[in-house]
Amino acid sequence: MKTTLELPDALLRKAKGVALRRQTTLKALITHALEREVGYDGVPAASVFAVDADGIPHLPARGVMVSSQTVHRLLEEEDL
Repeated sequence: MKTTLELPDALLRKAKGVALRRQTTLKALITHALEREVGYDGVPAASVFAVDADGIPHLPARGVMVSSQTVHRLLEEEDL
């Protein structure tokens, strides 16, 4: 679906710069940001955080090892 957005000039320049550095498109960057913000199909895009009864996200309990491979895998899952 096509739509028109009015963005502040400075924000648009920053977004274009981020898209360029990530070697992606502005459309993909905005889509990814919106999916993270509102969730996709009612399910949050990133399942890294647990959400408590008050709706507040938090990290899992300590003791979970986070490696660069884990981060890479999570980023790939978000891009799907």
